[in-house]
Amino acid sequence: MQNYNPILNVDSYKTSHYLQYPEGTQYVSSYIESRGGQFKEAVFFGLQAFIKQYLMQPITAADIEEAEEICTAHGVPFHKEGWEYILNQHGGYLPIEIQAVPEGTLVPVQNVLAQVINTDPACFWLTSYIETALLRAVWYPTTVATQSREAKKIIQRYLEETADTIDGLPFKLHDFGARGASSTETAAIGGLAHLVNFQGTDTISALLAGRRYYNAPMAGFSIPAAEHSTMTSWGRDREADAYRNMLTQFGGNGGIVAVVSDSYDLWNAIENIWGGELKEQVENAGGTLVIRPDSGDPVDIVTQTVERLMRIFGATINDKGYRVLPDFIRVIQGDGVSLHTIEGILAAMKARKQSADNVAFGMGAELLQKVNRDTMKFAMKASAVRVNGLWRDVFKDPITDTGKRSKKGRLALTTRGNGELHTVREQDLGNRTNLLQPVFRNGKLLIDQTFDTVRALAGVPRTDSALAKAG
Repeated sequence: MQNYNPILNVDSYKTSHYLQYPEGTQYVSSYIESRGGQFKEAVFFGLQAFIKQYLMQPITAADIEEAEEICTAHGVPFHKEGWEYILNQHGGYLPIEIQAVPEGTLVPVQNVLAQVINTDPACFWLTSYIETALLRAVWYPTTVATQSREAKKIIQRYLEETADTIDGLPFKLHDFGARGASSTETAAIGGLAHLVNFQGTDTISALLAGRRYYNAPMAGFSIPAAEHSTMTSWGRDREADAYRNMLTQFGGNGGIVAVVSDSYDLWNAIENIWGGELKEQVENAGGTLVIRPDSGDPVDIVTQTVERLMRIFGATINDKGYRVLPDFIRVIQGDGVSLHTIEGILAAMKARKQSADNVAFGMGAELLQKVNRDTMKFAMKASAVRVNGLWRDVFKDPITDTGKRSKKGRLALTTRGNGELHTVREQDLGNRTNLLQPVFRNGKLLIDQTFDTVRALAGVPRTDSALAKAG
């Protein structure tokens, strides 16, 4: 990011906190958790991207000068001596250690996900100073990855109930969210968080993030697809020619092409164009046509579209007793898609004996933008300080909201006898394994995960047949 100043990636009030700790404070230890919210478990993701992008570059004298100028004009204190100490004694690298669970790990909410502590007692104030940047770097991609995985669970359940195979699962939810995201960086890290669970995306910035931060040469795949402008540019009286051109340009040889078909009259497009004038070409092209209805009530539109296509092109009965369209034609719903509508559509299809194999989904703002820190109630809180050589517990316990009670002490994440993850005080760990591992210390990345390892931990199986189909 051009002109990035790490000292100023902070909330204003943080700049005065170095003056607020008890005299003799040496170390401050803080942790990050999801306190609850919409989901019961979190897919931890995104920390490595933040470390590589922002923590592995040292601060400079110019950063300090700019920060002093901004803070002074802004009306808040500036700890110039502290930042100059970091520049002179640590070469500008932040003297902190970050521990975290491996990315992709599924952790029940209300458990520690990451823990931060300063490594130089002169920089006790630094742990909480980085909260603004670090918490944002974790809550957003973790929330997107978690929601995406919840969608995967829904789709997988219906495939297991109504389809002969779940091989196509990695391509059942496609990321349509780039244009609805608040920034390129949001689209990149959110889009990559989705790809922890699926392999379909139209968010190219996510692919770049995968290459840059997780050693993923190609994290996702897409296909040629139409938009309304490319269809309506032909004019209403040449709608069939617009569709025919899509089949000519991109059909055949096992290729997949998606065509939005509601520009004027979806039912006419299905009945009289795809199922009439172009029926023979659709059947014999040698690829797969994916019809995209893009307006109306999603549940009604998808089930009706599938039903009409089955009446025109036929269907087979699979081993589960559900109807499946021929391989040369499928449906993708990309309008109004959310966890709620995915469940509703698939339930309605099941009731009509339509296999979930007939449909895929495209999810936009619901996937990348309609989440916030409170979706999973994320927080970063101090839990221990060392003052004059003695450790103290630090916690909050507001009587007005017990849900905001924070944890005490230096923490560890381990497993119970039944394999369930839970948080304990580090001093009570005994001989159990601590899943929190140091990933960053004093400017250096200590563990460099690949995207494949993240996917494996998140429970995303490799499906080479699906990859071949998409490619």
